[in-house]
Amino acid sequence: MRQNSHLFKKSAILSIVATTAIYATNGDTLIGVGAKTRAMGGAGIALSQGAESTLVNPASITQVKSTEVSVGGTMFMPKIKTTDGYGREHESDADFSVIPLVAVASNLKNGFYIGVGMYGTAGMGVDFRGTPSLMDMETTLQLMQFAVPIAYKLNGLSIGVAPIMQYGSLDINYKNYMVNPPASVGYGQKQDFGFGVSVGAVYDFHNGLSIGAVYKSKIEMDYKKVMSTATAPFGLNIGDKLTQPAEWGVGIAYNYGPHTLALDYKKIKWSNAAGYKGFGWKDQNVIAIGYQYKTPKWALRAGFNHASSPIKFGSNRVLNAFNILGFPATSKNHFTLGGSYQFNDKLSSDITIVYSPETKTQANTPMGVLKNKHSELSFTMQINYKF
Repeated sequence: MRQNSHLFKKSAILSIVATTAIYATNGDTLIGVGAKTRAMGGAGIALSQGAESTLVNPASITQVKSTEVSVGGTMFMPKIKTTDGYGREHESDADFSVIPLVAVASNLKNGFYIGVGMYGTAGMGVDFRGTPSLMDMETTLQLMQFAVPIAYKLNGLSIGVAPIMQYGSLDINYKNYMVNPPASVGYGQKQDFGFGVSVGAVYDFHNGLSIGAVYKSKIEMDYKKVMSTATAPFGLNIGDKLTQPAEWGVGIAYNYGPHTLALDYKKIKWSNAAGYKGFGWKDQNVIAIGYQYKTPKWALRAGFNHASSPIKFGSNRVLNAFNILGFPATSKNHFTLGGSYQFNDKLSSDITIVYSPETKTQANTPMGVLKNKHSELSFTMQINYKF
């Protein structure tokens, strides 16, 4: 009994560390960045959507005729419910966050293009304050990426590269109930900068068909003493690195009159990312499909995104407890719908809704079978201006 109690407390501490990165959709990665791409289920590797493509495939900005600016944001509303070892269900109070987006792309002539992108990739935490059975955990993780894509187009081939700088902020606080009176544990908010690169290519066959590929390197982040402080009271040492994983993907798009179909396949390498690798995450296969109907004045889009959870529950009950409590990144399916309106030759707006239906998971842990429910709803709004 004492051994099980000790394992439970270890699991709870692991869950505190993990909850900082359960952001959104494919693991902690957005299914798409930008209103039009998100409305297409995240498909956009081979399909240019103007300035917002700076954030998807750096080679796609070669479809911009002059200069285009996109400004917007996503209102993200997750609903996470965890049933503790006593059979009581608790809902996280961290149920709303705003994710900004700014993108610029410009045609420099002579085949060269340049852009700037700034976008949030994570912006939530978990708030179980007032819930001793979940350690009163309160966590926040914020990630913002800055990209400067440079692209070149020759005939039907476009190639692009985008250096990336990532800003991250992490804070973990909880109460240690192993001591009397319970002691608050936390190092405070810590920031770090990491660097990576995205490279991509798109080939346009000039008959409505295009194919594309993109690779995004991993970005190492080190939140010194935040994670180690959280685990130290229980003799655990998992380090302070929480690396955003490398990704690669391929896509195809076909345009016929007002109709456009796009299909992407993407691989997210969680198993090679520090932090996630130690927590047992597996690589993730992502399929995204989108349809667009576009007229000179308006457009409608719909899409679907599927990826199995990177979390695999097994015989390690402590690891199971960590993942189901702290990393309920279990969303599998996402349904998307959006539209655009062209006010004039220069100004347009986009709006998108993304819904991920409730996913239910359960795992055998030291404190019995734990259950988790996870659903998501988000709205993305964007304004575009062409010079």
